[in-house]
Amino acid sequence: MKLQLAMILVIAYCLDVAALAQTFDTHAEKSKIIALENAWNQAQIHRDGEALNRLVSDTFVYTDWDGTLLNKSQFIADSKDLSVTTTLVANDGVEVYFYPGVAIVTGAYHAKGTSKGKPFDNYGRFTDTWISSNGQWQCVASHTNHTKKPGSK
Repeated sequence: MKLQLAMILVIAYCLDVAALAQTFDTHAEKSKIIALENAWNQAQIHRDGEALNRLVSDTFVYTDWDGTLLNKSQFIADSKDLSVTTTLVANDGVEVYFYPGVAIVTGAYHAKGTSKGKPFDNYGRFTDTWISSNGQWQCVASHTNHTKKPGSK
């Protein structure tokens, strides 16, 4: 009797794992997340607060390279700052790590533009945490830091 129960539990577990694997296509979800990251970059370049509003959750927390902590409304307001003109935001070396309902994205970025009339040309790394809810991904946390220009010593 115990053996039969154990076998039933093993079969049920295997069926559950197989069903989960069929409903989650890692390659497709990775493509979605990277597309969302690219949409975020474009939203920053074009000061598109509505797009950023859809991309980040209401409880979004952003930690900037200098330690500044922003909530969703502060982050969106910051992205609309007319004293900053961003001409390039490009990601490189992006990796996506999946956990149940969660995606962690890491990568490098390059951002160029002007801030208060002074040019900037920043390189850095980022970590974004995305949560899937009702089939939609939203970023709940983001952290960036500056690095040296690739190839510089």
